[in-house]
Amino acid sequence: MARPTPLSGFPEWLPEGRLVEQHVLDVLRRTFELHGFVGIETRAVEPLDQLLRKGETSKEVYVLGRLQAEAGAAPDRAGTLGLHFDLTVPFARYVLENAGHLAFPFRRYQIQKAWRGERPQDGRFREFVQADIDVVGAGTLPYHYEVELPLVMAEALGALRDIGVPPVRVLVNNRKVAEGFYRGIGLTDVDAVLRSIDKLDKIGADAVAGLLVAEAGASDVQARACLELAAISGSDESVIDHVRTLAVDHGAAHELLDEGLEELGALIRAAALRAPGVVVADLKIARGLDYYTGSVYETVLVGHEQLGSICSGGRYDTLASDGANTYPGVGLSIGVSRLVSRLISRGLVTTTRSVPSAVLVAVSNEDDRGRSDAVAAALRSRGIPVEVAPSAAKFGKQIRHADRRGIPFVWFVGEDEQAADQVKDIRSGEQVEADAGTWTPDDSDLWPRVVPA
Repeated sequence: MARPTPLSGFPEWLPEGRLVEQHVLDVLRRTFELHGFVGIETRAVEPLDQLLRKGETSKEVYVLGRLQAEAGAAPDRAGTLGLHFDLTVPFARYVLENAGHLAFPFRRYQIQKAWRGERPQDGRFREFVQADIDVVGAGTLPYHYEVELPLVMAEALGALRDIGVPPVRVLVNNRKVAEGFYRGIGLTDVDAVLRSIDKLDKIGADAVAGLLVAEAGASDVQARACLELAAISGSDESVIDHVRTLAVDHGAAHELLDEGLEELGALIRAAALRAPGVVVADLKIARGLDYYTGSVYETVLVGHEQLGSICSGGRYDTLASDGANTYPGVGLSIGVSRLVSRLISRGLVTTTRSVPSAVLVAVSNEDDRGRSDAVAAALRSRGIPVEVAPSAAKFGKQIRHADRRGIPFVWFVGEDEQAADQVKDIRSGEQVEADAGTWTPDDSDLWPRVVPA
């Protein structure tokens, strides 16, 4: 069989990388649950018409079909299933289907794979893991959740600092501020303006100004005003004053602008107390998706800004609605695969070993393998991860096998029932008598750990 060719965009971590990913997921899950979020999992597929209902690009959706189609079956978009490309649409459907069984406000976290048929590049994959949190209300949802959610995410990502994850900056804006300002200066195609502003980091201010004129119907003066608003940023309430001054200069008075500034100011004040320096108001954050209606968030790794946002989201009021009932919410999504790929590729973290086993029980001869198995069973019953040597080779060879796998201890069973067992720390060479019913390795050796490189 020829050597297989890797599939671009479908990451497969080596054991060390998988340990890193599992540690990240464990920390996120623990933090989410500390804040009362309950875990759910949705199906991998959704009807294609539902996946595309918010205008997403169909070429990015993987369609699910049987290799042998039903005889005479005609293509039907409404009946076609596609793999979900994020967790937002499946969650909205889940809320609508199960509303009668959920207690609102419903606090959920969801950690799952998603699939998107885009061009693979640094930090972008066709198959990837996301970790989402949302709070959804029935009919209404108080603004304070828009303050809480980014602070929960900041705490979750901050809890990874001890393994070498760089600090993060949570960049926040409020769509009411943007929409109120745009309408105040006379622009009515707000979605077109937001889509253009969302491209600032990719194409630059001059190109965005051209888009605003060509696609949003802006004059040169209006385009410059939009770019001036997008240039405002800061981590204290001076940002609010700066926006108000700009609005006065351009005659952009609008009640929606005032409402958005009140909300953005509340978020900045809370963040200054609970996560000082972590949350930054950045008025160019637009999040081009049209279902966001209030706060919007993007999160970058400090020193790795070129990677793009590793966590984003916002407030939505109409994403989950069946016509009679509306379920507004606010949520954020961490690109776990994007984060883990950066940690691995840049050598930011490492692991103390690549296997769970803390002990290798040596086998003196195959006839005595049962005694080694009994020791391993006794250690495992006390929560110590153990494996038994694959063969009764010379002890030196068995020790080298343990060393290659990163196993720190080798256990030697006594030659007879009267002789004591011994355990050897193959890193230091220290060897001591041991009993399988009482001996325990140090906590730092019990399980593999993820540590800064």
